[in-house]
Amino acid sequence: MAYWLMKSEPDVFSFDDMVAKTKRGEPEQWHGVRNYTARNNMMEMQLGDLAFFYHSNIGKEIVGIIKVIALAHPDSTAEPNDKGKIVWQCVDVEAVKPLPKPVTLAEVKATPELANLELVRLSRLSVSRVGEDEWKLICKMGGL
Repeated sequence: MAYWLMKSEPDVFSFDDMVAKTKRGEPEQWHGVRNYTARNNMMEMQLGDLAFFYHSNIGKEIVGIIKVIALAHPDSTAEPNDKGKIVWQCVDVEAVKPLPKPVTLAEVKATPELANLELVRLSRLSVSRVGEDEWKLICKMGGL
C-alpha cells in the first residue's frame, strides 16, 4: 500500500463534503488537477491506497483520510488536446474517517521527522507522496 496527500480548498470541496458524498454512496472523482507530477502520482495509485485529505488555503491542515476506489482514468472535466486525447487523469476516492485532531501545516513544519514530506518540500503540489513512517507519525499527531 502507498500513502498520499491530496489537497482541496475547503470553501470549494471540504472533507465534510467528501463524507456526505461517501454516505450517499457517491464516489468523488478527484478531478481538475492540471499539474503533470500530481497527475502522474494519481496514475501510480492503486486500489485501497490511503491519502490524507488536506484543507489548503483556508485552515492549512490535514483533516481526514480518504481511500482510492477507482484507478486513474480520464478526467471528465478535461478537454482533449489537439490530437483528441485527454491527457489529464484522476482517481475516484471516498472518505474513510476524520482525524480526531487536525494536523496543521505549522505542526508539520515544526516536526523534524517530517522535514522531507513533499507537503513541506513541494508545497504547491496538490497530490503528493507520503512515506510510511511519515504516515504513521501524522496519524499519531492526529489522534489515531
